[in-house]
Amino acid sequence: MTQQAAAEDFLLLNPGPVPLTDDVRQTMDAPMVSHRSAAFEETYERAQRGLDRVFTESTLDSRRTAAEGAGTSLILNGTATMGMEAAVANLVGKSEEVVALVNGKFGRRFARIADRYAEVKRVEVEWGQAFDLEDVREAITEKTDLVTMVHNETSTGILNPVSAVGEITEGGDALFAVDGVTSLGGDVFCIDDWGVDVAITDAQKALAAPPGISAMYVTERAADRTDGERAPFYSDLEWHLRKAESNQTPFTSAVPLVRALAVAVEEIEDEGLADRIRRHRRQAAAFRRGFSAMGLEGFPETEGLTVRSNTVTATELPAEIEPADFFAAVEARNVSLSGGQAHLGGEIFRVSNMGTLADEDVLRGVRVVGEAMAEAGAEVDGEAGCKAARAVFASDDERDREEASVEAAGE
Repeated sequence: MTQQAAAEDFLLLNPGPVPLTDDVRQTMDAPMVSHRSAAFEETYERAQRGLDRVFTESTLDSRRTAAEGAGTSLILNGTATMGMEAAVANLVGKSEEVVALVNGKFGRRFARIADRYAEVKRVEVEWGQAFDLEDVREAITEKTDLVTMVHNETSTGILNPVSAVGEITEGGDALFAVDGVTSLGGDVFCIDDWGVDVAITDAQKALAAPPGISAMYVTERAADRTDGERAPFYSDLEWHLRKAESNQTPFTSAVPLVRALAVAVEEIEDEGLADRIRRHRRQAAAFRRGFSAMGLEGFPETEGLTVRSNTVTATELPAEIEPADFFAAVEARNVSLSGGQAHLGGEIFRVSNMGTLADEDVLRGVRVVGEAMAEAGAEVDGEAGCKAARAVFASDDERDREEASVEAAGE
């Protein structure tokens, strides 16, 4: 470990779990209470109220994208894969059809889950590539009961066009279930505008809470179609919806984790969803421009309605380096980031700006990547990378000063 790294705190830049604030961590140390107590019900209600805002008000103009009472936020005692399975298992059966859109690991996971419960028709392209919307339109027919899609594909660092697919499903009988695991709490997400019937997210991602629990938003339309009898006992959504009316879960709740989630979503409210989304976009731009300026290639090449993620930045590893040397050099600097998954292992690295990262953390991440690349033998211009990343924040600060000046002049 370098002398500078030894003096710097550990920095977690993996795309989940993400760093926690002191208040989120400390709330888990409170004395234990029963999950059937009034004290816990109050905690559940706080967490659910905050989740409602995240699910329905994740816009840049703070407007609601679902009517009051048009759906229910649920807290699940499991990570988001539980939510994905619950969405499928409660909504379709063996003789029914799921159209699964796959262009990354988590789209593939949604499809693999659906394989266990229904007949699955895949619309599949190379990881990181854009879907052909005409292929999607052709796949979704009057026989389709459910469409599954990942909004922010964490494995490749792209945003998929949920709104465009929602337009295709609109007016038909098919329900639309969306994995918003690494977008909700960090980017725009619109329930009604995009025709989403079930949305799923995870505590450990952009919500910046500990891993172990997740959440989902179930619209009235989806709730009317749930059949808990065919789902796993633990994932019976009819039961979860009934218990949520009394601010409880059907089974023993992860009390400390729900406490932490309640604080985390209240911190999101304090920051303001619109400001939080803008911050995530600014920080992702700093990562992208910093890596590009030092000579690294972004991954993948996006096209059409598919764009680069605002919460996870994927970048190609130079062919001339040994990936293990690069990751070891990053670790030696007291920073943690992620490599590629499945066949992308050794091909890319990924950094996250989900949660409550400070701009200084992003700048440190850019600097460390430049230093580690150079140590591993890549020809990069780390100084140019840092300068480009700083320029993103500097220009944003200048814009804020101009806006404040205009507001002051109008008072």
